[in-house]
Amino acid sequence: MEISSPAFEHQQMIPRKYTCEGDDISPPLFFKNIPEKTQSLSLIIEDPDAPRGVFDHWIVWNLAGTTQSLEEGADVPKQGKNGFNVSYYRGPCPPPGKPHRYFIKVYALDIALNLPEGSSKKSLLDAMEGHILGEGELIGIYQR
Repeated sequence: MEISSPAFEHQQMIPRKYTCEGDDISPPLFFKNIPEKTQSLSLIIEDPDAPRGVFDHWIVWNLAGTTQSLEEGADVPKQGKNGFNVSYYRGPCPPPGKPHRYFIKVYALDIALNLPEGSSKKSLLDAMEGHILGEGELIGIYQR
């Protein structure tokens, strides 16, 4: 399974538009080679370089299993609480200094998940256990 963005290449800079210094909207994403029998997709965007450990920016589940793309600023079915304690996309906003990596991970699942809006990333990961058919990863970089 593959994930890409027309806005930036793998391991390249994320445009300011998708960060706290810009419009703070989610970037456009493309999904390819989705496994057969996929019932839903989940998406996690996280910053492993945050000063206090991994910081979550977007937690999404129950995208249709046939989803091949998300437009920028996409409206999605279910979202979990991120590191900002809100249930919607918040873009990169690292402290000034070194560049941070942002891991955008997509998971193909053999079920739709029964999780309430605002669930934690841990709850999502626990619910996905044993149901992952495939996954893909795109890494973007941002520095202030």
